[in-house]
Amino acid sequence: MNYDIIVIGSGPGGYVAAIRAAQLGFKTAVIERESLGGICLNWGCIPTKALLKSAQVFEYLQHAADYGITVQGGEPDFNAIVKRSRSVAEGMSKGVQFLMKKNKIDVVMGTASLKKGGKIAVKLNDGTTKEYTAKHTIVATGARSRELPNLKQDGKKIIGYRQAMVLEKQPASLVVVGSGAIGVEFAYFYNSIGTKVTIVEFMDRIVPVEDEEISKQLEKSLKKAGIQILTKAEVTSVDTSGKISKVSVKTATGIEILEAEIVLSAVGITPNIENLGLEDVGVKTDKGRVLVDDFYKTNVEGIYAIGDIVKGQALAHVASAEGITCVEKIKGLHVDPINYNNVPGCTYCSPEISSVGYTEKAAKDAGYEIKVGKFPFSASGKASAAGNKEGFVKVIFDAKYGEFLGAHMIGANVTELIAEVVVARKLETTGHEIIKSIHPHPTMSEAIMEAAADAYGEVIHL
Repeated sequence: MNYDIIVIGSGPGGYVAAIRAAQLGFKTAVIERESLGGICLNWGCIPTKALLKSAQVFEYLQHAADYGITVQGGEPDFNAIVKRSRSVAEGMSKGVQFLMKKNKIDVVMGTASLKKGGKIAVKLNDGTTKEYTAKHTIVATGARSRELPNLKQDGKKIIGYRQAMVLEKQPASLVVVGSGAIGVEFAYFYNSIGTKVTIVEFMDRIVPVEDEEISKQLEKSLKKAGIQILTKAEVTSVDTSGKISKVSVKTATGIEILEAEIVLSAVGITPNIENLGLEDVGVKTDKGRVLVDDFYKTNVEGIYAIGDIVKGQALAHVASAEGITCVEKIKGLHVDPINYNNVPGCTYCSPEISSVGYTEKAAKDAGYEIKVGKFPFSASGKASAAGNKEGFVKVIFDAKYGEFLGAHMIGANVTELIAEVVVARKLETTGHEIIKSIHPHPTMSEAIMEAAADAYGEVIHL
C-alpha cells in the first residue's frame, strides 16, 4: 500500500507519467475509476479517428471514378462503423494494460480522494475502501464535456462527444454547437455519411484558435461539402419536447430556428477536479484549474498535477509531455520547462488542419517584423497525383534573424507534416536552413520547403 509515486488517472498524462516513473526506478501505482487509457484512448483521440477513417474510406468510394475505378454500390453501415471504432479503442486500452504489467505498475480500479500526510483513500469499484500512501502523488484526472446553462445535455437529444460516438442510429440531422477540433471533426464525420449538419459558432469564424486564413479555407471546404455554417451566432435555447428538436439561434439578423434530431454540444471541456479532496489538503486552484509551477508541483509538498486540469493546451500529447517532465524533475534529472508555444495542434476533419507557434496576427502583435510564405497544394505534384489538391502550407519567419515563428497547414495528411516544424523550431532552425534542406520528391512535405522559399522570394514552383 506504500508507493514512491501514485498517479490518479490513467489517461495519456497519467499512464505515461507512471511508465516513466517505473523506468526511473520508482515503485509506482495508478488509480483509475473507469478504463485504462482515459478519455483519449476510450472516448476521444483514438475512437474518433477510427470514425473519421471510415468516413474517409466512404468518400473514396464515392469518388472512385476520379481515380479510374468503377465501384458498384457502397453504403455506410452506421452501426458497423461505431462497432469498429469501439473495437479500436478496446484494443488500445488493452495495450495500456500490457504496458502496466510490463513495467510492473500496480493498477487500482476505484475513485481516489486525497488525504493529508501523503495518504489517498480509494473507494474500490467492488465497493470496499482502502488507503494508500505515496511520497509523491500526481493528479491527472483529465476533463469532461463542458455544459452551458442554456444547453444542458440529456444524453439523448442534446449530447456531448461521448454519446456522439455511440449513437444507436445515425441521425438524419445534426446541429453542432462549437467549431473547435471536436465540433468540426464530428461535423465532417456525420456530414460525410449523409447526415444534414449545421455548425453554430459564437465567434466570427470557425476554428477560431487557428490562423485566419486557415479558418477561411476550412469554412470554404466544409460549405462545399454541404455543411451549413453560422458564425457570430449563439444558441439561446433548445426545445426538445417534440420528435425533432428546435434550436433557437441568435444571429446578427435576429433569431433563427434550426430543426435537428440531435444537438451536439462541443463548446469545450471542464477539468475534473471535484471530489478529489484538493480542498481538504489545501491545494490551490483558480478558475477550475490546479495551480502548479513549471514542473507541475502544487503548493502542497508531494502533490503534483498535469494534463487538462492545469494551465496550457488541453491536448493528449501535452499531458504526456507534462507527465514525463514532472516525473523526471522528481527524480532530480536536469529538465527544461515545456515551451507551450512549440506545441502542435491538429484537427482531423477533411481537409486536416495542423499548426504550431505564432499565427500571423499573433506574431505582429508580439512586435515581430515578419516574412510570410505560402505554398498551395494545387501546385504540389504529390497532391495532384493523390487527388488531394485542396489547402496550403503557410510559414512565418522573423525578418531580422530568420527565426521560425510558426506554421499553419490545411490539407490532406498535414497532421503528419507538422512535426518537421516542431523539431525545426526546437533546434532553432532558420528559414534559409529549411530552404537548403533537401526534401524528397514527390511528397506533400515539399510544401514546407517551398513555402519557406516563398517567404524569401526564392520559390521555384509558383
